[in-house]
Amino acid sequence: MPHHSSGNGTNTAADFLARCFAPDETIALLVRRESPSQTLQRIVPLEHALAPRYLGWLAHENSTGANIYVAANPLRPASRKRTKECIAAVRHLYLDLDTDGEARLTSLRASDAVPPPNAVLSTSLGKYQILWRVDGFTLEQQESALKLLAITFGGDPACTDCNRVLRLPGFLNCKYDPAYPVTVEYPGVSTWNSDDFRLDILATDAVLSSRSITPPKHPSNHSNSEHDWAWVLHQLARGKDAAKLTRKLASRRADKPNPLYYAQRTVDVASARLWLVEGIPIDDIVTMLEVRRRFEIPAALCRARAREIALTAQRMIARRKIA
Repeated sequence: MPHHSSGNGTNTAADFLARCFAPDETIALLVRRESPSQTLQRIVPLEHALAPRYLGWLAHENSTGANIYVAANPLRPASRKRTKECIAAVRHLYLDLDTDGEARLTSLRASDAVPPPNAVLSTSLGKYQILWRVDGFTLEQQESALKLLAITFGGDPACTDCNRVLRLPGFLNCKYDPAYPVTVEYPGVSTWNSDDFRLDILATDAVLSSRSITPPKHPSNHSNSEHDWAWVLHQLARGKDAAKLTRKLASRRADKPNPLYYAQRTVDVASARLWLVEGIPIDDIVTMLEVRRRFEIPAALCRARAREIALTAQRMIARRKIA
């Protein structure tokens, strides 16, 4: 087992909780054992959880094999459960990077579709949990944003519910032998709102399940981004040049915070989807996307971005088949 000081660990945990929640808020903590399977949930005021004796109890449970978690959102006072109805406010957006974590974290840090995270937890080797502190989100807006974050950056799509729990840094991840110390870094301290997350170009599930490549002949209630998506698919299917399409879309969508980024990503995701439908292997698609943008995107990020886009297109097709 790696060297791990319980005193330093509880200090790390206390600092994390104090950063994430306000003094008068109620939080949910989970103590979960794998063998034998056992889960204890404790819903307590933040001040209670920060007490040295309480942190000492968590450290003791952790040292004997229990994993320690905390709910990402505060609960209503006097709550007895951690259900959606008990959520007091949306405090965080979060993302689980369980596969290709290093590459996907690099892609996220380089993206201007999301602001800098408030916390990056290393939960095991190459696996991360990302948190953004937010304000003004409804529960529905939060869950929609969580799904888009997972789609955009290759996160775990199962981790998009509003009552999600996260590992508490400062303690050990006991799923591994030796156990892995859960650490945290804090890249930013700002509080973000919905305008800071520019993920709308991938909000295409409804379009993929109900529309063909050909644009509609009659007006509809679809958003501008959905119309852009259908138009780009149609143009690519007719053999139009991707570079020219990118420039044209960027000029059409000057209302976007970063029109070029929006256009590049829309064209590339659409291209990847069409290539997959044609049966082109995903590794070849990654290479083609990388070559396409090699003079526009830094080399260190270009391949990771290309793979993330190809996998995003693959998941979009899979969801359409399930539907």
